[in-house]
Amino acid sequence: MPTVGVCEDDPLIRRVLAEALGGAGYSLLLAHTGAEAVALFGPGQPVDVIVLDIGLPDSDGRDVCQALRAAGQLAPVLFLTARTGVQDIVTGFHAGGDDYLGKPFALAEVLVRVGALARRGRPEPYRQPAGLRLDPQRFTVARADLEIAVTPTEFRMLAALLARPGEVVRRRDLVAAAWPHGAIVAENTVDSYVRRLRRKLELLDGESDGDGDGDRDSEGSDRGDHEGGGAVALAGPGADAARESPPSRRIETVRGVGYALR
Repeated sequence: MPTVGVCEDDPLIRRVLAEALGGAGYSLLLAHTGAEAVALFGPGQPVDVIVLDIGLPDSDGRDVCQALRAAGQLAPVLFLTARTGVQDIVTGFHAGGDDYLGKPFALAEVLVRVGALARRGRPEPYRQPAGLRLDPQRFTVARADLEIAVTPTEFRMLAALLARPGEVVRRRDLVAAAWPHGAIVAENTVDSYVRRLRRKLELLDGESDGDGDGDRDSEGSDRGDHEGGGAVALAGPGADAARESPPSRRIETVRGVGYALR
């Protein structure tokens, strides 16, 4: 039988789900925080379906889903949540979810939905570009022993790009992934965020001479981001080694269309 990963912080709901899914013959991986979910359900783990609560104690389940997708985990995700508004459902799908079930729920319906998702078969994970690791709890991006802080919006944009490596992601898709449903975001705002992401990725690559296409933010800072949490490079023990041979990684502009992570 397939393996189901369940991330639910409420111990009673987690136990009830485990008993129902186990009784139906599924193997289980259980987590109660976003951090545990990222560790247990990542690419390469034997998980066929992920049941993910949105209201986790350490993070938003949608950010956890985006981090898993960016890491290359393509297993279908069923969100469980008390947030059943249209906006919540839409943002859940834009975060990479495959199904959405509101609380309170009937266990029979959970089993039917999990079974339908499991029948799709286990997808093959793709290779994560340059070994980037996203932390949805602290909104950081790391490679080797280097880590940078990003804002929540930057985090979600980067996750959307990482989830489709080499593909062109249209601006409207970046807006859908990074901003609340229905938000009106100007193209130049999206472009500004991308420029800042380029500079922050350069810190991970040990570079600071430009982003390769002359498309720079003339202010040279994150003053325009009102979310706070501008980039802070944190150098670890392996920082010097990482800078000696940085991989080639750029967010490439596709004029008039969008961006691609190469």
